Amino acid sequence: MYIDDLGRLNTVLQRPSSHCDERPHGEVSLLVIHNISLPAGQFLTPYVDDLFMGCIDCNAHETFSDLQGLRVSAHCFIRRTGEVIQYVPFEKRAWHAGVSMFEGREQCNDFSVGIELEGTDKTPYTQAQYNALQSLTRALIYKYPAITRSRIVGHCDIAPSRKTDPGESFDWQYYFDLVF
Repeated sequence: MYIDDLGRLNTVLQRPSSHCDERPHGEVSLLVIHNISLPAGQFLTPYVDDLFMGCIDCNAHETFSDLQGLRVSAHCFIRRTGEVIQYVPFEKRAWHAGVSMFEGREQCNDFSVGIELEGTDKTPYTQAQYNALQSLTRALIYKYPAITRSRIVGHCDIAPSRKTDPGESFDWQYYFDLVF
């Protein structure tokens, strides 16, 4: 896996989302791991893609009503199969972290990469997802050396009062053993 000068991965599906903007300082120094499934707990649906592309049908499921008008994105989404989809180039700011803080610094979107894993807090992630995340993480560290082991966190670490992902099902030690 290789990241070009515009921040795009060379070997994955590109689905450019409009839910992004310029990074205020151009800095990329934090990796945030999330989970998502739409509807909650259902996998391999089209709805996460629809959400990140800004075209989700909020009438498609009874739980989608609170998604009306929501403008969110991630840099990448890793499906249960290990397929990686890139929505936002790493050189741009994706809208994934919301109200957040890392080491006393607010607005983590400004300097972070957001990777969404298709999953839930309690459902074990697949080997294919760990393999894809490992390859992606290594490519990110190579391109953005400010991302170190201590600067790879979960959404729960930067927004602890409102987020729990990637959840107890994410095996941090196994992931770090794969990467480092």
